[in-house]
Amino acid sequence: MAHLRSRRRLALAVPVALSLTASLGFLPTAASAAAAPTGTTAARAADGPNLAYVVNTRTDHRTIESVRREITRNGGTVVAAYARIGVTVVHSANPEFGARMRAVRGVVSAGATRTAPLSAAGTTDEGAVQVLSEAEAARLARGAAAGAEPLEADQWDLRAIGADRAARIDPGSRSVTVGVIDTGVDDTHPDIAPNFSASQSANCVSGKADTTYGAWRPVDADHYHGTHVAGEIAAARNGVGVAGVAPGVKVASITVAQPDATSLFYPESVVCAFVFAADHGIEITNNSYYVDPWLYNCMDDPDQRAIVDAVNRAQLYAQRKGTLNVASAGNSNDDLDSDALVDTFSPDDSTPGTRTVDPHGCYDIPTQLPGVVTVSAVGVSGAKAYYSSYGKGVVDVAGPGGDKYQIPDTPSKNGRILSTLPNDRYGFLQGTSMASPHVAAVAALLKSSHPHATPARLRALLKDQADNPGCPATPYDGDGDGVVDATCAGDRRVNGFYGSGVVDALRAVR
Repeated sequence: MAHLRSRRRLALAVPVALSLTASLGFLPTAASAAAAPTGTTAARAADGPNLAYVVNTRTDHRTIESVRREITRNGGTVVAAYARIGVTVVHSANPEFGARMRAVRGVVSAGATRTAPLSAAGTTDEGAVQVLSEAEAARLARGAAAGAEPLEADQWDLRAIGADRAARIDPGSRSVTVGVIDTGVDDTHPDIAPNFSASQSANCVSGKADTTYGAWRPVDADHYHGTHVAGEIAAARNGVGVAGVAPGVKVASITVAQPDATSLFYPESVVCAFVFAADHGIEITNNSYYVDPWLYNCMDDPDQRAIVDAVNRAQLYAQRKGTLNVASAGNSNDDLDSDALVDTFSPDDSTPGTRTVDPHGCYDIPTQLPGVVTVSAVGVSGAKAYYSSYGKGVVDVAGPGGDKYQIPDTPSKNGRILSTLPNDRYGFLQGTSMASPHVAAVAALLKSSHPHATPARLRALLKDQADNPGCPATPYDGDGDGVVDATCAGDRRVNGFYGSGVVDALRAVR
């Protein structure tokens, strides 16, 4: 899969403008602008590439109906309309569609969600998957300790946060579901099937939820990322393979990755996923990706501004419906509280360029949106993983994500995270993609013990139970090459490497 992102993926401090969660329409409105003129618009609709757009409006019925007429008049076709959050997903070949819609009365923001025409990975793991061979799996199983899962000896991450002991106290409630917004989940895997919730699963790739049975599955074995994440969260303790951090909770699959080799996660797909999760009673979502095609969405660009608006409306809607959203911080090893960062990856669906962005005006989503739990990664020693992004006031908590330079005393001596893969396989991955599901699973354990906790309360509980090692006493050299790779700011209460600390499943259930 081409976009298993070993590249930069950044999460920055929540801007004040985005923290105004009382109103979905937090961007300046175009209400005073004149409606798009008639004339040759419809005739020109086929002059440009067929692109996807989001049109964000006020949420009253009259505005939505008026804007819908203007969408049609300007050469657009509605794919999905989320009236309750004022987001409409549109396809149009009119090269002036975005500009014309931004001039329509009642439209708050509108813009293209991609830079390449519609045709037919926005994930945050670092490096290729390492598949566990059948022979190695059999060898591990023969040496498994009594009462442990066959491959659990290689799961140093469970022991690092006390999840093995927590499972004996409280494995989590089946009334709690974690939605895996990702590349799809192979629910036929024997470690996932016992805890899979088909009724809360869908395919949102088009921007409109498809609940056809099995639509949530990965299109092929190369779309393994979501299955790996799901196993980390809730692989059953059933005498097969591995165990999840919360083996008693349920997992659902909301597929958002394009089915081709790019596996891109476009905004309209993510909007659909958050709304679907909220409307289907999913308590927690895991988001181990960033929204394509922009690594950063800069608010002075109308298209990128519309993307931020649309995704933020959707995730805020989910929060109001009781869903906690957890997201990975990224694999850039950048201080996310810096003054400027260089983006060489955007747009990733066409021809990327190089730009310097102000991290206080250009935002990675969904991880930095208000109320989203931002997660950094650690290795087996508890030190920040060499690739993990960091930043005081940015990272909320940390979780095991794996680190090939931090070698565990396990049978395979592999510092990455072992979990499930499609077609009944298992394999190792590392990245903040792997840290985020550990945190989502601990949040599920907390939700099991505190069923009435709001997302804000769960976020506070995650921070309260975390164990903060504080900034390292010596200069940080993550890859051991003698060069200082990062500088930690803060103290044992809150710091840039770990936020409030590394999550602790045992503390969560106690």
